[in-house]
Amino acid sequence: MAGRAGVSGRRAVRSSRAVVGCARRGAGRLAPSRRRGGGKRAGKAVAVPPLRAKESGNERDSVDENMVDMSGQTGRPIGQEGKRVEWFQSFLKRFKPVQDKSDNVTALPFEKPLFELDKRIIEVKKVAEENGVDVSEQVLELEQRSSQLRHETYSRLTPMQRLQVARHPNRPTFLDIALNITDKWVELHGDRAGYDDPSLVCGIGSIDGHTFMFIGQQKGRNTKENIHRNFGMPTPNGYRKALRFMRHADKFGIPIITFVDTPGAYAGKKAEELGQGEAIALNLREMFGFRVPILSVVIGEGGSGGALAIGCANKMLIMEHAVYYVASPEACAAILWKSRDKAGEATEALRITSKDLTDLGIMDEVIPEPLGAAHSDPVGAFMMLKQALLHSWDEFKDKTEEEVRLQRYAKFRKLGRYIENSEEGSGDYGDPVINEAWTEVPEQPEGLQAGYRELLLAAERVVQLEKEGKDVTVAHQLEKLLEK
Repeated sequence: MAGRAGVSGRRAVRSSRAVVGCARRGAGRLAPSRRRGGGKRAGKAVAVPPLRAKESGNERDSVDENMVDMSGQTGRPIGQEGKRVEWFQSFLKRFKPVQDKSDNVTALPFEKPLFELDKRIIEVKKVAEENGVDVSEQVLELEQRSSQLRHETYSRLTPMQRLQVARHPNRPTFLDIALNITDKWVELHGDRAGYDDPSLVCGIGSIDGHTFMFIGQQKGRNTKENIHRNFGMPTPNGYRKALRFMRHADKFGIPIITFVDTPGAYAGKKAEELGQGEAIALNLREMFGFRVPILSVVIGEGGSGGALAIGCANKMLIMEHAVYYVASPEACAAILWKSRDKAGEATEALRITSKDLTDLGIMDEVIPEPLGAAHSDPVGAFMMLKQALLHSWDEFKDKTEEEVRLQRYAKFRKLGRYIENSEEGSGDYGDPVINEAWTEVPEQPEGLQAGYRELLLAAERVVQLEKEGKDVTVAHQLEKLLEK
């Protein structure tokens, strides 16, 4: 018995020394496992997880921009700078730059002639360089033809083609935009109920010294990311997370910018069990009560209630080739014609393009995109979007809280008011008329906001003044109504 005990003790000592030695040699090494019978190595090895020390910090600019290279093209930073880079990257979670795929860019059907011409230009340059021939004039002529053809193609896109551009796999996503237009960026997580929906991303960032709360729907850029992001379709947990941070922004007086890019809210069984409709409705109600300005930008697809749940804003902007619809054209065609082959006709009937939406008064401003759309020149698209956001922020930064709330309410009250049976039969807009049924409010329980009827009348009056082109503040009109 004593001999066996001595052997067991020696084995335990050797085993503990092996583990300690492996830990000292560093992360990523393999520790051999041993069989019970003898001291021989087993066929398999157990990976020892890397030992990582916690780093602290709270600002993005604490990292030297020259040291941050997440593409893997340069050597990994070492020392203290390397630790700070790892800390910065931890905020991005699974969002890392996709490797350059310039040789394998997705071409839409109507873009194929453009790609063929660009390919020909590259071949001519290559042959001329190999043979030492000067073909600068021919190349310049081909480039001019390419630019002209690109301009003609994108200036006469059909609604269905614009929908294809909005769904382009290389189109910049919300995180692409946020990380390129902000000076500082920190992502925030969780709905404080045990969930963190990756398809709806929230964070605090600054643009030219102005702090904003960013909330956006995030699509994937490849199959793996799309599965992780649920193809940009938020669940109820995502909308509750967005509401949590919008309330946070309202409490601390931080303006809100939302980025819409979703085919619609997730309609699975689990989403219904968790209360998808209630989550969207709660967001709609709460957003009309916030005292801070809200800007909303449609950067890709804006689908139904999934888009509206973060899109009740003081000003609605849309990128030139983005779309906004009450139902996807495929779903509309399946409902009306019982066939998805009619999606093209449904796209035209729904009037989902940026021009149609501004004509209808749903969108307030169209943000132009570079020639060839945002997927062909992301940097140019980022700069145009940044300037549009700063210009829109200037319109609201000096308004009072009440003016901001009433302006948002008045904007959405006037949507959809048109004459259905006009003489031309085209559904032209009519002059705003106060509908008494809208101002009839049941008796309010004690503690609710007083003067609800007066606020509704003030909002309707603002709509009339905007129609007449008069520059009268909302607060002034409200004051006159309350005096009466």
